[in-house]
Amino acid sequence: MSTQTVTVLVVEDNAMNMELTCDVLEMAGYRVLRAEEACSALTLAAEQRPDLILMDIQLPGMDGLEATAALKTNPATTSIPVAAVTSHAMQGERERATQAGCTGYFSKPIDVSTFADEVKKLLK
Repeated sequence: MSTQTVTVLVVEDNAMNMELTCDVLEMAGYRVLRAEEACSALTLAAEQRPDLILMDIQLPGMDGLEATAALKTNPATTSIPVAAVTSHAMQGERERATQAGCTGYFSKPIDVSTFADEVKKLLK
């Protein structure tokens, strides 16, 4: 899959983290959609059908794991892979993300030198 045709939805409430993540992905050739909270992410995912969703776990209101579970119960979005992104890499967090339906897991801060390649691996 060429990155030119791949769309990634980034769900992140921190402006600096959003900018960094999107810049890295856009420089690698991905089309990037942005959502700052879960409800708009759910709508955007159903409307745009991205190839991958990068979901911050700590979001205001509905958290990222609740949003992932909602995506996985919606027939329009159930097949879209979701990767959890968190700055709180606590014991059991990866397992909770997997149980919610995430197929990948990233700790913040992202490693800008490897992040785009790690995203590409999730798309295969």
